[in-house]
Amino acid sequence: MIVLGKQPLSIAEFEQIVLHNEAISLDESALAKCISNHEFLKKFSENKIIYGINTGFGPMAQYRIDDSQRVDLQRNLIRSHCSGSGNLLPDSLVRGVLLSRLTTLLLGYSGVHGSVLTQLMNFINLGILPNIREHGSVGASGDLVQLAQVALVLIGEGRSSHEGKIEETKDLFEKHGLAPIEIVAREGLAIINGTAAMTGIGLVNIIRAKQLYRLAVMASCLINEIVSSFDDHFAQPLNDVKKHKGQRAVASMMRDLLKDSHCIRQRDSIYYNNIPDHSVFTDKVQEYYSLRCVPQILGPVLDTIDYAEQILIDESNSVNDNPIISEEHEYVFHGGNFHGDYVSLEMDKVKIAVTRLCMLMERQLNFLLNDHLNQKLPPFINLGKLGFNFGLQGAQFTATSTTAENQTLSFPMYVHSISCNKDNQDIVSMGSNSALITRKVIDNSFEVIAIHLMAIVTSIEYLKIHNHLAPATQKFYKTIKEFIPPVIEDLPLSDKINNAARHLKDLNF
Repeated sequence: MIVLGKQPLSIAEFEQIVLHNEAISLDESALAKCISNHEFLKKFSENKIIYGINTGFGPMAQYRIDDSQRVDLQRNLIRSHCSGSGNLLPDSLVRGVLLSRLTTLLLGYSGVHGSVLTQLMNFINLGILPNIREHGSVGASGDLVQLAQVALVLIGEGRSSHEGKIEETKDLFEKHGLAPIEIVAREGLAIINGTAAMTGIGLVNIIRAKQLYRLAVMASCLINEIVSSFDDHFAQPLNDVKKHKGQRAVASMMRDLLKDSHCIRQRDSIYYNNIPDHSVFTDKVQEYYSLRCVPQILGPVLDTIDYAEQILIDESNSVNDNPIISEEHEYVFHGGNFHGDYVSLEMDKVKIAVTRLCMLMERQLNFLLNDHLNQKLPPFINLGKLGFNFGLQGAQFTATSTTAENQTLSFPMYVHSISCNKDNQDIVSMGSNSALITRKVIDNSFEVIAIHLMAIVTSIEYLKIHNHLAPATQKFYKTIKEFIPPVIEDLPLSDKINNAARHLKDLNF
Protein backbone atom coordinates (compact mmCIF):
# COMPACT_ATOMS: atom_id res chain seq x y z
CA MET A 1 0.00 0.00 0.00
CA ILE A 2 1.24 3.48 -0.90
CA VAL A 3 0.61 6.29 1.58
CA LEU A 4 -0.25 9.59 -0.09
CA GLY A 5 0.53 12.96 1.46
CA LYS A 6 3.73 12.11 3.35
CA GLN A 7 5.96 13.19 0.49
CA PRO A 8 5.57 14.21 -3.15
CA LEU A 9 4.17 11.51 -5.42
CA SER A 10 6.83 9.89 -7.62
CA ILE A 11 6.39 8.60 -11.17
CA ALA A 12 7.12 5.07 -9.88
CA GLU A 13 4.32 5.35 -7.31
CA PHE A 14 2.01 6.80 -9.94
CA GLU A 15 2.69 3.82 -12.19
CA GLN A 16 2.10 1.32 -9.39
CA ILE A 17 -1.23 2.87 -8.44
CA VAL A 18 -2.57 3.67 -11.90
CA LEU A 19 -1.29 0.78 -14.03
CA HIS A 20 -0.83 -1.96 -11.44
CA ASN A 21 -3.77 -1.20 -9.11
CA GLU A 22 -1.69 -0.68 -5.97
CA ALA A 23 -3.90 0.30 -3.02
CA ILE A 24 -3.50 3.69 -1.35
CA SER A 25 -4.09 5.31 2.03
CA LEU A 26 -3.95 8.92 3.19
CA ASP A 27 -1.34 10.27 5.57
CA GLU A 28 -3.07 11.33 8.79
CA SER A 29 -1.15 14.59 9.16
CA ALA A 30 -1.89 15.59 5.55
CA LEU A 31 -5.58 14.80 6.05
CA ALA A 32 -5.60 16.81 9.29
CA LYS A 33 -4.11 19.78 7.45
CA CYS A 34 -6.86 19.57 4.83
CA ILE A 35 -9.56 19.46 7.50
CA SER A 36 -8.01 22.49 9.23
CA ASN A 37 -7.84 24.29 5.88
CA HIS A 38 -11.53 23.57 5.31
CA GLU A 39 -12.48 24.92 8.73
CA PHE A 40 -10.39 28.04 8.12
CA LEU A 41 -12.20 28.68 4.84
CA LYS A 42 -15.62 28.35 6.46
CA LYS A 43 -14.71 30.94 9.08
CA PHE A 44 -12.77 33.24 6.77
CA SER A 45 -15.53 33.39 4.18
CA GLU A 46 -18.04 34.90 6.60
CA ASN A 47 -19.03 38.45 5.56
CA LYS A 48 -16.70 38.41 2.57
CA ILE A 49 -17.07 38.08 -1.18
CA ILE A 50 -15.01 35.11 -2.33
CA TYR A 51 -15.08 33.83 -5.88
CA GLY A 52 -16.94 30.60 -6.34
CA ILE A 53 -18.36 30.51 -2.83
CA ASN A 54 -20.89 33.31 -2.89
CA THR A 55 -20.43 34.48 -6.48
CA GLY A 56 -21.19 33.05 -9.89
CA PHE A 57 -18.41 31.58 -11.99
CA GLY A 58 -16.23 32.93 -14.77
CA PRO A 59 -17.74 35.98 -16.45
CA MET A 60 -20.76 35.70 -14.11
CA ALA A 61 -18.65 36.30 -11.02
CA GLN A 62 -20.23 39.72 -10.62
CA TYR A 63 -23.48 38.08 -9.50
CA ARG A 64 -23.75 37.54 -5.78
CA ILE A 65 -25.19 34.28 -4.49
CA ASP A 66 -27.25 34.08 -1.30
CA ASP A 67 -25.81 31.98 1.50
CA SER A 68 -28.85 29.73 1.34
CA GLN A 69 -27.94 28.81 -2.26
CA ARG A 70 -24.27 27.94 -1.73
CA VAL A 71 -24.70 24.17 -1.80
CA ASP A 72 -26.98 24.26 -4.82
CA LEU A 73 -24.50 26.58 -6.55
CA GLN A 74 -21.82 23.88 -6.37
CA ARG A 75 -24.21 21.20 -7.59
CA ASN A 76 -25.34 23.40 -10.48
CA LEU A 77 -21.71 23.94 -11.44
CA ILE A 78 -20.98 20.22 -11.49
CA ARG A 79 -24.09 19.19 -13.40
CA SER A 80 -23.94 21.99 -15.96
CA HIS A 81 -20.33 21.25 -16.86
CA CYS A 82 -20.92 17.54 -17.47
CA SER A 83 -21.04 18.30 -21.17
CA GLY A 84 -18.23 16.11 -22.49
CA SER A 85 -18.60 14.21 -25.74
CA GLY A 86 -16.81 11.53 -27.68
CA ASN A 87 -15.37 8.25 -26.47
CA LEU A 88 -15.02 7.33 -22.81
CA LEU A 89 -11.51 7.49 -21.44
CA PRO A 90 -10.07 4.02 -20.76
CA ASP A 91 -9.81 2.89 -17.15
CA SER A 92 -6.07 3.48 -16.83
CA LEU A 93 -6.43 7.13 -17.78
CA VAL A 94 -9.36 7.64 -15.41
CA ARG A 95 -7.29 6.21 -12.56
CA GLY A 96 -4.58 8.69 -13.51
CA VAL A 97 -7.07 11.56 -13.40
CA LEU A 98 -8.41 10.51 -9.98
CA LEU A 99 -4.93 10.17 -8.52
CA SER A 100 -3.78 13.51 -9.89
CA ARG A 101 -6.81 15.27 -8.43
CA LEU A 102 -6.42 13.59 -5.06
CA THR A 103 -2.71 14.43 -4.91
CA THR A 104 -3.23 18.15 -5.35
CA LEU A 105 -6.28 18.41 -3.06
CA LEU A 106 -4.35 16.56 -0.35
CA LEU A 107 -1.82 19.41 -0.23
CA GLY A 108 -4.34 21.33 1.84
CA TYR A 109 -4.87 24.57 -0.09
CA SER A 110 -8.28 23.91 -1.65
CA GLY A 111 -10.63 24.16 1.33
CA VAL A 112 -12.52 20.97 0.54
CA HIS A 113 -14.39 18.83 3.03
CA GLY A 114 -12.47 15.72 4.12
CA SER A 115 -15.08 13.47 2.51
CA VAL A 116 -13.79 14.51 -0.93
CA LEU A 117 -10.36 13.09 -0.14
CA THR A 118 -11.57 9.85 1.37
CA GLN A 119 -14.05 9.33 -1.45
CA LEU A 120 -11.36 9.73 -4.10
CA MET A 121 -9.26 7.22 -2.17
CA ASN A 122 -12.21 4.82 -2.08
CA PHE A 123 -12.77 5.18 -5.82
CA ILE A 124 -9.14 4.30 -6.57
CA ASN A 125 -9.04 1.36 -4.16
CA LEU A 126 -12.42 -0.05 -5.18
CA GLY A 127 -11.96 0.56 -8.90
CA ILE A 128 -14.98 2.86 -9.20
CA LEU A 129 -14.05 4.86 -12.28
CA PRO A 130 -16.25 7.78 -13.36
CA ASN A 131 -17.28 7.80 -17.01
CA ILE A 132 -15.26 10.66 -18.51
CA ARG A 133 -15.71 11.72 -22.13
CA GLU A 134 -12.56 12.65 -24.00
CA HIS A 135 -13.79 15.96 -25.45
CA GLY A 136 -14.56 19.10 -23.51
CA SER A 137 -11.53 20.71 -21.90
CA VAL A 138 -9.81 23.82 -23.23
CA GLY A 139 -7.15 23.41 -20.56
CA ALA A 140 -7.52 26.71 -18.73
CA SER A 141 -9.68 27.19 -15.71
CA GLY A 142 -8.47 23.64 -15.70
CA ASP A 143 -10.13 20.58 -17.16
CA LEU A 144 -13.58 21.77 -16.17
CA VAL A 145 -15.70 19.46 -18.29
CA GLN A 146 -13.75 16.26 -17.68
CA LEU A 147 -13.37 16.87 -13.94
CA ALA A 148 -17.06 17.75 -13.65
CA GLN A 149 -17.70 14.16 -14.70
CA VAL A 150 -15.55 13.07 -11.74
CA ALA A 151 -17.39 15.42 -9.40
CA LEU A 152 -20.76 14.15 -10.62
CA VAL A 153 -19.90 10.64 -9.45
CA LEU A 154 -18.51 11.96 -6.15
CA ILE A 155 -21.95 13.40 -5.37
CA GLY A 156 -23.51 10.04 -6.20
CA GLU A 157 -24.84 10.77 -9.67
CA GLY A 158 -23.95 9.70 -13.21
CA ARG A 159 -22.36 6.42 -14.27
CA SER A 160 -19.10 4.67 -13.51
CA SER A 161 -17.10 1.72 -14.78
CA HIS A 162 -16.46 -1.03 -12.27
CA GLU A 163 -14.80 -4.35 -13.05
CA GLY A 164 -15.33 -3.80 -16.76
CA LYS A 165 -19.02 -2.98 -16.48
CA ILE A 166 -20.75 0.43 -16.65
CA GLU A 167 -23.18 0.92 -13.76
CA GLU A 168 -25.25 3.68 -12.20
CA THR A 169 -23.21 5.34 -9.49
CA LYS A 170 -26.02 5.15 -6.95
CA ASP A 171 -26.06 1.36 -7.34
CA LEU A 172 -22.30 1.17 -6.77
CA PHE A 173 -22.62 3.38 -3.69
CA GLU A 174 -25.25 1.08 -2.27
CA LYS A 175 -23.18 -2.02 -3.08
CA HIS A 176 -20.03 -0.67 -1.40
CA GLY A 177 -21.66 1.29 1.45
CA LEU A 178 -20.55 4.68 0.16
CA ALA A 179 -22.23 8.05 0.63
CA PRO A 180 -21.99 11.20 -1.52
CA ILE A 181 -19.39 13.78 -0.52
CA GLU A 182 -20.46 16.68 1.65
CA ILE A 183 -20.75 20.02 -0.12
CA VAL A 184 -20.08 22.87 2.27
CA ALA A 185 -18.29 25.76 0.58
CA ARG A 186 -16.46 25.19 -2.71
CA GLU A 187 -16.23 21.44 -3.18
CA GLY A 188 -17.60 21.54 -6.72
CA LEU A 189 -15.26 24.28 -7.89
CA ALA A 190 -12.22 22.77 -6.16
CA ILE A 191 -12.75 19.42 -7.84
CA ILE A 192 -13.31 20.66 -11.39
CA ASN A 193 -11.01 23.70 -11.40
CA GLY A 194 -7.61 22.10 -12.02
CA THR A 195 -5.25 20.33 -14.38
CA ALA A 196 -5.80 16.75 -13.16
CA ALA A 197 -7.15 15.35 -16.43
CA MET A 198 -4.31 16.56 -18.64
CA THR A 199 -1.76 15.67 -15.94
CA GLY A 200 -3.11 12.19 -15.24
CA ILE A 201 -3.30 11.37 -18.94
CA GLY A 202 0.09 12.97 -19.48
CA LEU A 203 1.84 10.90 -16.82
CA VAL A 204 0.49 7.69 -18.36
CA ASN A 205 1.83 8.99 -21.67
CA ILE A 206 5.26 9.49 -20.12
CA ILE A 207 5.34 5.89 -18.85
CA ARG A 208 4.32 4.57 -22.28
CA ALA A 209 6.79 6.85 -24.09
CA LYS A 210 9.65 5.59 -21.92
CA GLN A 211 8.70 2.02 -22.84
CA LEU A 212 8.70 2.97 -26.52
CA TYR A 213 12.16 4.47 -26.12
CA ARG A 214 13.52 1.26 -24.58
CA LEU A 215 11.94 -0.81 -27.35
CA ALA A 216 13.37 1.48 -30.01
CA VAL A 217 16.90 1.14 -28.62
CA MET A 218 16.50 -2.64 -28.45
CA ALA A 219 15.15 -2.80 -32.01
CA SER A 220 18.05 -0.65 -33.17
CA CYS A 221 20.53 -3.02 -31.55
CA LEU A 222 18.92 -6.03 -33.19
CA ILE A 223 18.88 -4.51 -36.67
CA ASN A 224 22.56 -3.62 -36.28
CA GLU A 225 23.22 -7.26 -35.43
CA ILE A 226 21.17 -8.45 -38.40
CA VAL A 227 23.31 -6.45 -40.84
CA SER A 228 26.60 -7.01 -38.94
CA SER A 229 27.23 -3.32 -38.35
CA PHE A 230 30.49 -1.88 -37.10
CA ASP A 231 30.64 -0.94 -33.45
CA ASP A 232 32.19 2.50 -33.61
CA HIS A 233 28.96 4.50 -34.07
CA PHE A 234 27.89 3.69 -30.50
CA ALA A 235 31.42 3.69 -29.06
CA GLN A 236 32.07 5.78 -25.96
CA PRO A 237 34.92 7.93 -27.42
CA LEU A 238 32.74 8.97 -30.37
CA ASN A 239 29.66 9.84 -28.30
CA ASP A 240 31.44 11.44 -25.36
CA VAL A 241 32.77 14.23 -27.56
CA LYS A 242 29.12 15.27 -27.97
CA LYS A 243 27.88 16.87 -24.74
CA HIS A 244 24.23 15.80 -24.86
CA LYS A 245 23.11 13.61 -21.97
CA GLY A 246 20.53 11.71 -23.99
CA GLN A 247 22.90 10.78 -26.80
CA ARG A 248 25.45 9.45 -24.32
CA ALA A 249 22.75 7.45 -22.52
CA VAL A 250 21.52 5.84 -25.75
CA ALA A 251 25.05 4.91 -26.82
CA SER A 252 25.78 3.49 -23.38
CA MET A 253 22.60 1.41 -23.47
CA MET A 254 23.51 0.09 -26.91
CA ARG A 255 26.97 -0.90 -25.69
CA ASP A 256 25.46 -2.76 -22.75
CA LEU A 257 22.88 -4.55 -24.88
CA LEU A 258 25.37 -5.51 -27.59
CA LYS A 259 28.11 -6.70 -25.27
CA ASP A 260 29.53 -10.05 -26.40
CA SER A 261 27.58 -10.04 -29.65
CA HIS A 262 29.07 -12.23 -32.38
CA CYS A 263 27.27 -10.24 -35.07
CA ILE A 264 28.73 -6.77 -34.49
CA ARG A 265 32.08 -6.09 -36.17
CA GLN A 266 35.05 -3.92 -35.26
CA ARG A 267 36.24 -1.64 -38.01
CA ASP A 268 39.90 -2.48 -37.61
CA SER A 269 39.15 -6.10 -38.46
CA ILE A 270 38.54 -5.08 -42.09
CA TYR A 271 39.55 -1.54 -42.93
CA TYR A 272 42.43 -0.73 -40.58
CA ASN A 273 44.63 -3.81 -40.59
CA ASN A 274 43.50 -5.66 -43.71
CA ILE A 275 42.89 -3.16 -46.48
CA PRO A 276 40.87 -4.76 -49.32
CA ASP A 277 42.63 -4.97 -52.67
CA HIS A 278 39.64 -4.15 -54.83
CA SER A 279 38.89 -0.54 -55.75
CA VAL A 280 35.13 -0.82 -55.27
CA PHE A 281 34.08 -2.06 -51.86
CA THR A 282 31.29 -4.61 -51.80
CA ASP A 283 30.72 -3.90 -48.11
CA LYS A 284 29.32 -0.57 -46.94
CA VAL A 285 32.02 1.47 -45.23
CA GLN A 286 29.35 3.18 -43.12
CA GLU A 287 25.79 2.11 -42.34
CA TYR A 288 22.69 4.05 -43.35
CA TYR A 289 21.67 6.84 -40.98
CA SER A 290 18.74 4.87 -39.52
CA LEU A 291 21.30 2.37 -38.18
CA ARG A 292 24.35 4.57 -37.60
CA CYS A 293 22.74 7.66 -36.06
CA VAL A 294 20.57 6.01 -33.40
CA PRO A 295 22.25 7.81 -30.45
CA GLN A 296 21.88 11.17 -32.18
CA ILE A 297 18.20 10.53 -33.08
CA LEU A 298 16.94 8.81 -29.92
CA GLY A 299 19.08 10.97 -27.61
CA PRO A 300 16.87 14.06 -27.91
CA VAL A 301 13.81 11.81 -27.67
CA LEU A 302 15.04 10.56 -24.29
CA ASP A 303 15.95 14.05 -23.09
CA THR A 304 12.49 15.32 -24.06
CA ILE A 305 10.67 12.51 -22.24
CA ASP A 306 12.82 12.92 -19.12
CA TYR A 307 12.24 16.67 -18.95
CA ALA A 308 8.50 16.26 -19.53
CA GLU A 309 8.35 13.67 -16.75
CA GLN A 310 9.75 16.17 -14.26
CA ILE A 311 7.35 18.90 -15.34
CA LEU A 312 4.31 16.65 -15.13
CA ILE A 313 5.19 15.10 -11.78
CA ASP A 314 5.76 18.65 -10.48
CA GLU A 315 2.32 19.60 -11.78
CA SER A 316 0.74 16.62 -10.07
CA ASN A 317 2.37 17.66 -6.78
CA SER A 318 1.27 21.29 -7.17
CA VAL A 319 -1.79 23.21 -6.10
CA ASN A 320 -3.57 23.88 -9.37
CA ASP A 321 -7.03 25.22 -8.63
CA ASN A 322 -8.40 28.70 -7.93
CA PRO A 323 -8.67 30.43 -5.56
CA ILE A 324 -5.97 29.14 -3.23
CA ILE A 325 -6.92 28.89 0.44
CA SER A 326 -3.83 29.82 2.47
CA GLU A 327 -4.35 29.23 6.17
CA GLU A 328 -0.78 30.20 7.03
CA HIS A 329 -1.24 33.60 5.39
CA GLU A 330 -4.87 33.86 6.57
CA TYR A 331 -5.89 34.86 3.07
CA VAL A 332 -7.60 33.61 -0.06
CA PHE A 333 -5.55 34.27 -3.20
CA HIS A 334 -7.25 34.56 -6.60
CA GLY A 335 -5.14 33.68 -9.63
CA GLY A 336 -4.62 31.21 -12.46
CA ASN A 337 -2.87 28.09 -11.15
CA PHE A 338 -5.41 26.07 -13.14
CA HIS A 339 -3.79 27.12 -16.42
CA GLY A 340 -2.35 24.08 -18.21
CA ASP A 341 0.44 25.64 -20.27
CA TYR A 342 3.20 23.62 -18.61
CA VAL A 343 1.49 20.33 -19.39
CA SER A 344 0.34 21.36 -22.86
CA LEU A 345 3.80 22.38 -24.02
CA GLU A 346 5.44 19.21 -22.67
CA MET A 347 2.82 16.95 -24.23
CA ASP A 348 3.37 18.63 -27.60
CA LYS A 349 7.11 18.12 -27.24
CA VAL A 350 6.63 14.47 -26.29
CA LYS A 351 4.36 13.75 -29.24
CA ILE A 352 6.87 15.33 -31.62
CA ALA A 353 9.67 13.27 -30.05
CA VAL A 354 7.63 10.06 -30.20
CA THR A 355 6.74 10.74 -33.82
CA ARG A 356 10.44 11.08 -34.55
CA LEU A 357 11.04 7.74 -32.82
CA CYS A 358 8.25 6.23 -34.91
CA MET A 359 9.84 7.60 -38.08
CA LEU A 360 13.13 5.96 -37.16
CA MET A 361 11.41 2.60 -36.63
CA GLU A 362 9.60 2.90 -39.97
CA ARG A 363 12.87 3.68 -41.77
CA GLN A 364 14.62 0.71 -40.15
CA LEU A 365 11.68 -1.44 -41.20
CA ASN A 366 11.99 -0.16 -44.75
CA PHE A 367 15.68 -1.05 -44.71
CA LEU A 368 14.89 -4.65 -43.76
CA LEU A 369 12.16 -4.99 -46.38
CA ASN A 370 14.18 -3.51 -49.25
CA ASP A 371 16.65 -6.14 -50.47
CA HIS A 372 18.49 -3.53 -52.57
CA LEU A 373 19.36 -1.66 -49.36
CA ASN A 374 20.21 -4.49 -46.96
CA GLN A 375 21.63 -6.91 -49.57
CA LYS A 376 21.12 -9.77 -47.11
CA LEU A 377 17.41 -10.56 -47.04
CA PRO A 378 14.81 -11.52 -49.65
CA PRO A 379 12.33 -8.79 -50.74
CA PHE A 380 9.89 -8.02 -47.91
CA ILE A 381 11.69 -10.78 -45.94
CA ASN A 382 9.57 -13.20 -47.92
CA LEU A 383 10.26 -16.69 -46.57
CA GLY A 384 7.98 -18.29 -49.17
CA LYS A 385 8.12 -18.34 -52.98
CA LEU A 386 8.99 -14.95 -54.49
CA GLY A 387 6.15 -13.61 -56.59
CA PHE A 388 3.70 -16.14 -55.18
CA ASN A 389 4.03 -15.16 -51.50
CA PHE A 390 4.26 -11.63 -50.12
CA GLY A 391 6.06 -11.65 -46.79
CA LEU A 392 5.65 -8.36 -44.91
CA GLN A 393 4.65 -6.30 -47.95
CA GLY A 394 1.14 -5.65 -46.64
CA ALA A 395 2.33 -4.88 -43.12
CA GLN A 396 4.63 -2.16 -44.42
CA PHE A 397 1.66 -0.23 -45.79
CA THR A 398 0.20 -0.14 -42.27
CA ALA A 399 3.46 1.03 -40.72
CA THR A 400 3.92 3.74 -43.35
CA SER A 401 0.37 5.09 -43.17
CA THR A 402 0.37 5.05 -39.35
CA THR A 403 3.68 6.92 -39.24
CA ALA A 404 2.25 9.49 -41.65
CA GLU A 405 -0.76 9.95 -39.36
CA ASN A 406 1.63 10.64 -36.46
CA GLN A 407 3.40 13.28 -38.50
CA THR A 408 0.12 15.14 -39.03
CA LEU A 409 -0.98 14.71 -35.40
CA SER A 410 2.27 16.30 -34.23
CA PHE A 411 1.10 19.84 -34.98
CA PRO A 412 1.26 21.57 -31.56
CA MET A 413 -1.96 22.29 -29.66
CA TYR A 414 0.01 24.70 -27.45
CA VAL A 415 -0.17 27.41 -30.13
CA HIS A 416 -3.82 26.75 -30.92
CA SER A 417 -5.75 28.89 -28.45
CA ILE A 418 -9.36 29.90 -29.11
CA SER A 419 -11.03 32.46 -26.87
CA CYS A 420 -14.23 31.29 -25.16
CA ASN A 421 -16.36 31.73 -22.03
CA LYS A 422 -17.57 35.19 -23.04
CA ASP A 423 -13.87 36.00 -23.68
CA ASN A 424 -13.10 35.51 -19.99
CA GLN A 425 -10.87 32.62 -21.06
CA ASP A 426 -9.17 34.60 -23.80
CA ILE A 427 -5.99 32.51 -24.00
CA VAL A 428 -6.15 28.83 -23.13
CA SER A 429 -3.71 25.90 -23.10
CA MET A 430 -5.64 23.08 -24.81
CA GLY A 431 -3.62 20.82 -22.50
CA SER A 432 -6.04 17.90 -22.40
CA ASN A 433 -6.32 17.90 -26.18
CA SER A 434 -2.54 17.84 -26.38
CA ALA A 435 -2.34 14.96 -23.89
CA LEU A 436 -5.00 12.93 -25.69
CA ILE A 437 -3.43 13.45 -29.12
CA THR A 438 -0.07 12.46 -27.63
CA ARG A 439 -1.71 9.28 -26.38
CA LYS A 440 -2.89 8.56 -29.94
CA VAL A 441 0.62 9.14 -31.30
CA ILE A 442 2.04 6.77 -28.68
CA ASP A 443 -0.54 4.07 -29.42
CA ASN A 444 0.20 4.42 -33.14
CA SER A 445 3.90 4.06 -32.46
CA PHE A 446 3.40 0.82 -30.57
CA GLU A 447 1.69 -0.55 -33.70
CA VAL A 448 4.57 0.54 -35.91
CA ILE A 449 7.24 -0.88 -33.62
CA ALA A 450 5.25 -4.13 -33.38
CA ILE A 451 5.47 -4.47 -37.17
CA HIS A 452 9.16 -3.58 -37.10
CA LEU A 453 9.87 -6.23 -34.45
CA MET A 454 7.88 -8.71 -36.55
CA ALA A 455 10.30 -7.97 -39.39
CA ILE A 456 13.28 -8.31 -37.06
CA VAL A 457 12.13 -11.69 -35.77
CA THR A 458 11.52 -12.89 -39.33
CA SER A 459 14.97 -11.66 -40.41
CA ILE A 460 16.68 -13.49 -37.56
CA GLU A 461 14.72 -16.62 -38.46
CA TYR A 462 15.83 -16.37 -42.10
CA LEU A 463 19.50 -15.70 -41.31
CA LYS A 464 19.58 -18.26 -38.45
CA ILE A 465 21.69 -15.96 -36.29
CA HIS A 466 19.79 -16.18 -33.00
CA ASN A 467 22.69 -18.04 -31.35
CA HIS A 468 25.10 -15.30 -32.45
CA LEU A 469 23.19 -12.43 -30.84
CA ALA A 470 24.40 -10.70 -27.70
CA PRO A 471 23.08 -12.30 -24.49
CA ALA A 472 20.80 -9.30 -23.80
CA THR A 473 19.34 -9.06 -27.30
CA GLN A 474 18.99 -12.85 -27.53
CA LYS A 475 16.96 -12.89 -24.31
CA PHE A 476 14.72 -10.13 -25.67
CA TYR A 477 14.35 -11.96 -29.00
CA LYS A 478 13.27 -15.16 -27.26
CA THR A 479 10.76 -13.20 -25.14
CA ILE A 480 9.03 -11.37 -27.98
CA LYS A 481 9.05 -14.41 -30.26
CA GLU A 482 6.41 -15.90 -27.95
CA PHE A 483 3.90 -13.27 -29.10
CA ILE A 484 5.57 -12.01 -32.29
CA PRO A 485 6.19 -15.12 -34.40
CA PRO A 486 8.10 -14.89 -37.69
CA VAL A 487 5.99 -14.33 -40.80
CA ILE A 488 6.28 -17.45 -42.93
CA GLU A 489 2.89 -17.98 -44.60
CA ASP A 490 0.51 -15.48 -46.17
CA LEU A 491 -2.00 -15.14 -43.34
CA PRO A 492 -3.90 -12.13 -41.91
CA LEU A 493 -1.61 -10.14 -39.63
CA SER A 494 -4.03 -7.61 -38.11
CA ASP A 495 -4.72 -9.55 -34.91
CA LYS A 496 -1.04 -10.41 -34.51
CA ILE A 497 -0.03 -6.74 -34.83
CA ASN A 498 -2.63 -5.55 -32.32
CA ASN A 499 -1.81 -8.36 -29.89
CA ALA A 500 1.91 -7.58 -30.15
CA ALA A 501 1.30 -3.86 -29.51
CA ARG A 502 -0.66 -4.69 -26.34
CA HIS A 503 2.07 -7.01 -25.03
CA LEU A 504 4.85 -4.53 -25.77
CA LYS A 505 3.28 -1.83 -23.58
CA ASP A 506 3.80 -3.89 -20.43
CA LEU A 507 6.88 -5.88 -21.38
CA ASN A 508 9.58 -5.91 -18.72
CA PHE A 509 13.13 -6.10 -20.05
